[in-house]
Amino acid sequence: MIRTLLTSVAALGLAAAPAYADTFVIRGETVWTGTAQGMIENGVVVIEDDRIVMVGGADTEVPGGATEISAEWVTPGLIASFARTGLVEVGAEDSTNDTAAAMSPFSAALNAADGFNPDATAIDVTRIEGFTRLVVVPNTGNALFAGQGFVADTSGDLDTELDEKAFTFIKLGEAGAGLAGGSRQSAMTLLRAALDDARSYPARYITQNDGAVLNRIDAQALSPAARGQQLILIEASRASDLNAVMDLAEEEPSLKIVIVGADEAWRVAPRLAEMDIPVIINAFSNLPGSFEKLAATSENAARLAAAGVTFAIANVGDSSHQARLATQLAGNAVANGLSFDDALAALTTAPADMFGLTGYGRLAPGAPADVVGWDGDPLEVASAPIAVIIAGEQQSLESRQTRLRDRYLSLDESERPRAFTRP
Repeated sequence: MIRTLLTSVAALGLAAAPAYADTFVIRGETVWTGTAQGMIENGVVVIEDDRIVMVGGADTEVPGGATEISAEWVTPGLIASFARTGLVEVGAEDSTNDTAAAMSPFSAALNAADGFNPDATAIDVTRIEGFTRLVVVPNTGNALFAGQGFVADTSGDLDTELDEKAFTFIKLGEAGAGLAGGSRQSAMTLLRAALDDARSYPARYITQNDGAVLNRIDAQALSPAARGQQLILIEASRASDLNAVMDLAEEEPSLKIVIVGADEAWRVAPRLAEMDIPVIINAFSNLPGSFEKLAATSENAARLAAAGVTFAIANVGDSSHQARLATQLAGNAVANGLSFDDALAALTTAPADMFGLTGYGRLAPGAPADVVGWDGDPLEVASAPIAVIIAGEQQSLESRQTRLRDRYLSLDESERPRAFTRP
């Protein structure tokens, strides 16, 4: 795979204003904007400081002295809409795994941002595949409520700015039933009681020590979500479970809900569209891996798009180290009937809108400068970024894996250990 970065200084001979300290001109044979401009052939994206200032065709006037990057494709930075990247280094080693806290007396109050490690190996691996933002979701321990999730960039900087407590995560379906006493009806009853506790905070807790199901700390943490002031991310897959979530949304219309998993969402797609409830799906879930996924199909994404449902695509099954594979899942969705535009939107504009990331997932004047240049179609397995820009700063395309690859590719044969030979 050829990765080239072309840099020039005022070589275009164009009259332009002086460049800012951090100014990039990114030229793409194809520029996918995620806006009404659509796809621009031979397009140009101009970045000054941390913002996009111009998006246009080949004749776009550009500032002199800018760093120029040429790519086959240019897209907004991709968004991993369901990830645990940065919460775990080695999944089987408890000391490096902060995704869940099964022994904790708290649940809804757990703030996943407290466990985020920007130095985690998977951060770099995810960034060099074109993902500039992570929606980091905690896992459940001993309760339905996993805690507070957050949004981070993939720069790997120790001072990475986090959008903390961006949403709360709750499990229903088979997993929720197991956490709530053994049945789905138990899980829904517990959820309704918890929302009631949270809405009545702090009044109920002044007269009593605890609520019906939540302690004081958890009720306080869940209170914004219960009042419709915070997004609720709910995991559910079976069509009947999705209907149960929508029933809850009808009973309590102030709740802001996004459903994750949704393997059988195509069966209730008209209702999801009518109620404007977005979903996050694994677009390659196509086998009955459990009793709640008997109707899973690779055409889920295409059918949701046809029904007008807002959806994002994520690697829900391996969200810590392989969140980056969402591009492959989106490509598979295209092979199963989804349009290319809808597939890219499911990695950019859709998750940005779901999680209130204003301006992200788009190439437009004034938008935050998260931009990726590619050496080919971003949904093709063989393609890769040649440039990743986060908040106007060009990022390293190195990871531990690439450094090991380069080390051993260039290792002198005499320095390699002798192979075993039979005497």
